[in-house]
Amino acid sequence: MEAEKDFEYVIDRFADIKIMRYKVPDFENITLNQKIFIYYLSQAALCGRDILCDQFYRHNLLVRHTIDAIVNSYGGNRESGDFKQFMTYAKRVWFSNGIHHHYSCDKFFPEIGEEAFKQLIINSDFEQMPKAAGESVTDFANRVTDIIYSKTDLKRVSLDSSGDVVKASANNFYSGVSQAEVEAYNATLPQPDPERPLSNGLNSRLVKTDGRITEETYRVGGKYSAAIEQIVSWLEKAAPYAETDQQRECIGKLIDYYRTGDLRLWDEYNILWVSDNRPRVDFVNGFVEVYGDPLGIKGTWEALVNFKDLTATHRTETISGNAQWFEDHAPIDSRFKKSSVKGVTAKVITAVQLGGDCYPSTPIGINLPNADWIRKEHGSKSVTIENITYAYHQASLGSGMLDEFCNNDAERTRSRKYGYQSSNLHTDLHECLGHGSGQLLPGTNPDALKNYSSTLEEARADLFALYYIADPKIVELGLLPDNEAFKAEYDSYIRNGLMTQLTRIELGKDLEESHMRNRQLIARWALEHGKADKVIEMPVIDDKTYTVINDYTRLRQLFAALLAEIQRIKSEGDFEAGKNLVETYAVKIDRQLHAEVLERFKKLNIAPYGGFVNPVLKPVVENGEITDITIDYTESYTEQMLRYGRKFGFL
Repeated sequence: MEAEKDFEYVIDRFADIKIMRYKVPDFENITLNQKIFIYYLSQAALCGRDILCDQFYRHNLLVRHTIDAIVNSYGGNRESGDFKQFMTYAKRVWFSNGIHHHYSCDKFFPEIGEEAFKQLIINSDFEQMPKAAGESVTDFANRVTDIIYSKTDLKRVSLDSSGDVVKASANNFYSGVSQAEVEAYNATLPQPDPERPLSNGLNSRLVKTDGRITEETYRVGGKYSAAIEQIVSWLEKAAPYAETDQQRECIGKLIDYYRTGDLRLWDEYNILWVSDNRPRVDFVNGFVEVYGDPLGIKGTWEALVNFKDLTATHRTETISGNAQWFEDHAPIDSRFKKSSVKGVTAKVITAVQLGGDCYPSTPIGINLPNADWIRKEHGSKSVTIENITYAYHQASLGSGMLDEFCNNDAERTRSRKYGYQSSNLHTDLHECLGHGSGQLLPGTNPDALKNYSSTLEEARADLFALYYIADPKIVELGLLPDNEAFKAEYDSYIRNGLMTQLTRIELGKDLEESHMRNRQLIARWALEHGKADKVIEMPVIDDKTYTVINDYTRLRQLFAALLAEIQRIKSEGDFEAGKNLVETYAVKIDRQLHAEVLERFKKLNIAPYGGFVNPVLKPVVENGEITDITIDYTESYTEQMLRYGRKFGFL
């Protein structure tokens, strides 16, 4: 993929965030039928924005609607310091889909004072505000600012095992219930077929009212009905343009699931979806990932519309075509290996539209479905989102990170030569081999690891990738050019896990996010268990700490040993062993090292987080018929957020 000289990847910067654009290469070469299909799927992908916002926190929509009204109608001085500070807060709320940081999950606050914020509300069009019936502008301003500035609900997702993680989390998956009550309630839910368990609780909110616990199911006629009805409407428009009969049936099954909330239909949809790899255009749409729930049960709404990158997919097809070899040779107990790997498919995709929990901050790789029994019996789909990783790469050029945190010329040279290629391959291996491999022992509860489940699953997937990226088989298959290339990923992973990812954390805080915990767990475990042989060292040179790998072969062996243990923990549902690993290696941060890293990073003036605006798809209509779909990349971040608020604000 070649960058266009006149294409600006980074278009906005505020707080700790940069906003980027991504290109959609080859869109002009797909068929009109595929373009129309993508357009309708993309509209469905944008209709669930309010759902995610409300799932993250019960007051998020109130705050976001208020912010939109101020940006649209404030009649005062927009060049004042107060308004500029307000706009930074507004952009942060849009980016995080709420008032908690998208990554750390900490509540963030405006730099503008509370009284000044009230004046912004008072001096805007009150008719645009989400006020209650009969509420005065003063009362409304007081109510909204009380929510924004209150020192309560400070953590959207708490993984602190010392307390009740449900009560400590501000997300909107639960109301009035304790962790013990949730676990007891979930234990009563029926499982008609224990070998093929339903994802109970995935698409519902658990509420306790007058001592009685009930589920509010997300469906047409239920919770979030107004938005789900719109999603269904666009899916119905998309269905006639499906590329295969099975894909059309798959969309129909998803619609039926949205109408009923029946999780059996969700499983049937996933089986149809995962077993049809013929279409070039594909999508994700639904309540999928469970990272937003401290218990790893409730799914946040997300969507992604994409089409296959035919050239780049060769490498992932090579991986999936050899999936059984990788499974057979994995350094784990044979009891945990799949004797027959079914339907592991992998591809490189071009994202066209991001939605819900994929927007504005998006993953660079996905492996679905999440149900272990469907993976075992029907397989999984793994994707690497190439145009997203490329946009990140282009935006990072010349950042200075490598020069600041690497004190080894050989390491820098390797990174510049192999870094982008090896990083993408790590994502491929993580999604396809990592998430797609292994199995639970019969009778193991898939929710046995509770609040440690997400961290351990990400560690398992990363370790598969790290172990195999250094295997001679990778060079034999033509996935890397030589036996030196993998070292670039080892260097980067250890440097990030031990040091550079700390640039995203406020000094004094522990690691909370599952992916960050996973990376530190692996790096710190390898550092400690390789200490006697000096496999990894952290020298201090001119008052700066660095990471150095002295023995790449031994490090790979350490990765294998940790992988074997984490696979055992997952396969057996060993909660105590999983808890011990995470709490020992993944949570606490070396305060002195953290302060040093933050100080060094500050001098680089880099935004540690990034996200994207979507391209705008525009139908060309002649005589009532769509004759083409064009792509416009010119919409700004603020323009897109306000337009989405107007067009896709259903709740």
